Order: sequence, then C-alpha cells, then structure tokens
Amino acid sequence: MKKSIRLILGDQLNLKHSWFEEKKDDVIYFMAEMKQETNYVKHHIQKVVAFFLSMRNFSETLEKQGHKVIYYNLDDERNQQDLVKNLKQIIKENNAKAFQYLLPDEFRLDKQLKDFCEELSIETNAVDTEHFYTQRKDVAKFFEGKKEMTMEYFYRDMRKKHEIMMLDDKKPEGGKWNFDKSNRKKWTGNPKIPPHKNFKKDVTKIINLLEQENIETIGRIEARNFSWPTSREECLKVLDYFCKKLLVYFGDYEDAMHTDEKFLFHSRLSFAMNTKMLSPKEIVGTTLDYYYEHKDEIDISQVEGFVRQILGWREFMRGIYWKEMPAYKQLNVLENTNKLPDFYWTGKTKMNCMSHAINQSLDEAHAHHIQRLMVTGNFALLTMVDPDEVDQWYLGVYIDAIEWVELTNTRGMSQFADGGIVATKPYVSSGSYINKMSNYCKSCHYSVSKKEGENACPFNNLYWNFLYKNQEKFKNNQRMGMMMNLLKKMNQETLQNHIQRSEEIIKNPDQF
Repeated sequence: MKKSIRLILGDQLNLKHSWFEEKKDDVIYFMAEMKQETNYVKHHIQKVVAFFLSMRNFSETLEKQGHKVIYYNLDDERNQQDLVKNLKQIIKENNAKAFQYLLPDEFRLDKQLKDFCEELSIETNAVDTEHFYTQRKDVAKFFEGKKEMTMEYFYRDMRKKHEIMMLDDKKPEGGKWNFDKSNRKKWTGNPKIPPHKNFKKDVTKIINLLEQENIETIGRIEARNFSWPTSREECLKVLDYFCKKLLVYFGDYEDAMHTDEKFLFHSRLSFAMNTKMLSPKEIVGTTLDYYYEHKDEIDISQVEGFVRQILGWREFMRGIYWKEMPAYKQLNVLENTNKLPDFYWTGKTKMNCMSHAINQSLDEAHAHHIQRLMVTGNFALLTMVDPDEVDQWYLGVYIDAIEWVELTNTRGMSQFADGGIVATKPYVSSGSYINKMSNYCKSCHYSVSKKEGENACPFNNLYWNFLYKNQEKFKNNQRMGMMMNLLKKMNQETLQNHIQRSEEIIKNPDQF
C-alpha cells in the first residue's frame, strides 16, 4: 500500500471537496495549529480562537466520516511549530510515498510548499481548493491588454458566465447591472435590526492554551460567550438567519454606521467563507433562492448589493492578488512613512468615529467595509501612515483577514499605495462623508461643521492637507480633478490653517 499525506491548512475547511468523497485507507490527512501561523503577525485573540475551533471541528468531522487524520494541537509534544518541519516528520514517520496539498491562497504559503516539494524525492501534487468561482489567473486573463482593471466589467462578465440574475445572456434582472446608488441609506433607528446570531460557546480552554504557549494577541474576548460560527453546521445557520432576517434591508444600509448597532444588516459570513466552511457559490445560490421565493418582500437592490460583494469584489481582489504578487506587497507610491497611532491598538481617541470603529474591531474582530475604508483606513491615509503598518493592523485585527483578501483591500483600495491598480482614485474624505453615513458626529468631541480651529473635525483639516501634499501625484487623475481645482481656489490663509493643524495631528495623533 502506497501511503499519501494530504495537507489541509486552517483556511481550507471545505467538507464538500472531492478529496472527501471516498474513504481511502492509504491516505492520511494532516492538520496542525502552529506558531508559524499564530506569530507571523499579531492576530486578534478571537481570530486565533475561531481558527483553532474551526480546524478542530473539521478534523473531528473527517474522522467521524471514516477518514484518517493526524492533528497537532498547539501544545502537542510532536509539534515543531513549523509547517515544513512538521511535514518532514509526518512523511518520515508514516513512510509516505506521496504528498498532496490544496493550493494555498497566501503567496508565502504557496512559496513555502513549492520549495518544500522541490526538496522531496517522493511524488507530490497540488490540487485546487474547489472553492472560488475563478482560478488564480482568470482576472489577469480577463484584463489582458486593457489599460485599466475596472471591477464593474469583470463583475458583469461573471454574471453572464455564471447566469446569475440574468434575464438572458445579455440583459440583467431589474434593467441595471448595479444598484449601488440604492445602497447608501443612513440608518436612524428604523427599521428595527434583529439581534445577531450568537452561539455562546465557552472557549476558556483555548484561551488558556494561548496564554500557556505565550501567543501574543490583540483585541478582547468573552471567554464564555464566543459567538462566531466554527463549524459548517453553524455557518449554515448564520446563512439561513441572514436570508430570513437581514437580507430584506441589507442593500439599503450596507454603507451605514451607527453608535448603537455594530452589525446592522450585515451577514457576518466572511469568516465562514474565507475559511471555506461555506463556498461563495453556496452563499450566493442560497441567497438568490430565498430572494426568488420572496420577491414580493425583497427589492432587487438588497440582493444585488450582496451578490456584487461576493461574485464581483471578492473574486476580483483575489485575482489582483495573484496577478500582482509578490511585488504588490512592497508598493508605496505615495511614499507614506508615518507610524500608526497607538490608539489603533487601544481605541482611546476623542474622535468618536475612530473610537467606535476601532473599539468595535477590538471587541468583535469585525467591522464592515465602510468602517474599514472610510473611517480607520481614511484616517491612516490622510495621516500618511506607512502601508506596511496599516497592513499589519488590518491583517491582525479582523477575523476574516487572510492576506489574499486583506492586502488588496488595504494597500490597494484603502491606502492607494498601489497607485491605482485596484481603485481609480484614493478613497479619502473630510468629516462630511462620515456624518452623512452615520450618527458618529453628533456625540463627538469635535464639530464636523467646523473647518478650522481647535474644535474642528480633524478629518476636515487632514483632507485638504493630504490633497495639497500630493497634488503633483494627483494632477493627471481625472477623478480628482474637481477637488484639485477647489484646492487651487482655496483662500491661502485657510489652506495654511489646514496644513498647520494637520501637521500637529500627524505629529501627535494620540492627543486627538
């Protein structure tokens, strides 16, 4: 009998993979909790706990199905805390004649496993994770020869290719491809938001394990009330709950922010998807089935906004990652070098929007896309923080952050460090946008209506200072034309006041 070792990484928990269709006596699956993975960046404690719990549940399910599994807990005496060392040991101990692995979604792991396979004298093979709609290089092929990579065109092509929300092979349902303009409502207390799905698990043992093994983490956790789904069964319950309770208003309020509501109508399915416990096809298919059964209750704009995030944006970002790596990770076209303020790790700031978005991130390991893009990301870009520092924070603090999806969203969409590969303009704003989409400004120490002076919203000063400092870099950007013209016409004394206060904020951000 020729034994094979098959590796499963912590974000490859796809029970529907063809690997598991039949039990094979000559196949051993290997999974491990490793310091290599807990320590390459400082992760949120909820993120580490969720990954470990999900991996353990996955391993137990495989064993119940009759598969052979070797699983190393973090404190297993056999665990060498390094992927390659562990694999060498497993292959040797089992006298394996073949090694197989699922293609990783992170470049560093992809390289590590490729290099490892080159060292081996046994048969090796890498197979697809059978998760995404696209292959790694599909986005690169789609945009080959084109000057710009516009997500909208890719999204439309995906809709046609997969026959999603189409009347025929050319016409989209509802007469429009994109209902984004309907997805920008401010939530003011109605409609009522159902409580989020909470599983209330006691994770004290894993927390104690992390402390015992000296794993440094960030963020906060309620040891006896852990609410994230960590099995396929729980993930399916979250999907069902989203369809029945939240989808009806999701699109309307997907960009909204509020001091009393952390999650609003968001699905909180990103962890389930990014660990592959649920597939994007499954989520989109289930959501559309529910929509078609309840079309008299749910407007098309609600479901299209959700589908676009998964079918369009998620697949697009993954494609950009594999097209542009590894150089993408070093891009810093705006040459930003400032340090990330300490309050990103504590939430202690007088800016109410920043306090809410950061404390929510530290409390829940979650914030939705507008909080990430137009609050915390906006401030980091306006204060010209080194994108390396921004990447590390985003990669660590969010439960759904895996480099392939975090890097392109942070360095590209949020920080414009890629010079426009992902976004055609930098996503920056004064306090007015935050005020438009939230109630954060009402109870803030600063006044969003004031443009100058000590009580003025810091975003108002930083915005104009950022444009002034980068005017050479943006002079040929058509989408920045109107704002650059306003900058040129600005009263010079007003501009100098903006610059002077911005320099004070950038020098001592933790005082604000």
